[in-house]
Amino acid sequence: MAEHSEHSEHIVSPKVYIVIFLALIVGTTLTVWAAFRNFGPFNIVIALGIATTKATLVVLYFMHARYSPKRTQLVIVCAVFWLAIMLGLTLSDYQTRRPSMSRLVPPAALCRG
Repeated sequence: MAEHSEHSEHIVSPKVYIVIFLALIVGTTLTVWAAFRNFGPFNIVIALGIATTKATLVVLYFMHARYSPKRTQLVIVCAVFWLAIMLGLTLSDYQTRRPSMSRLVPPAALCRG
């Protein structure tokens, strides 16, 4: 029997890796820039947007998910979907809580009379 691999290796050009690396550097620069700006309630949205973009590039190109079999891609999509569910549940719970003064004010300040 001749050995024939169902999954042939995909050769990625070094130019692709260089472009992705530069995109990640730009994303890191944007992350640092955004960290020193106040966007109000959009701080977390911007930070998660940049982080998601960078993570997607890493998974697609450096972990070769873009060129992997459909079943592997399905597992990745399901994992991201599950992460979105967990983040949604966590954030919805977080929004229902009232801020506690004990977390906002140092304990020494509460003891002063």
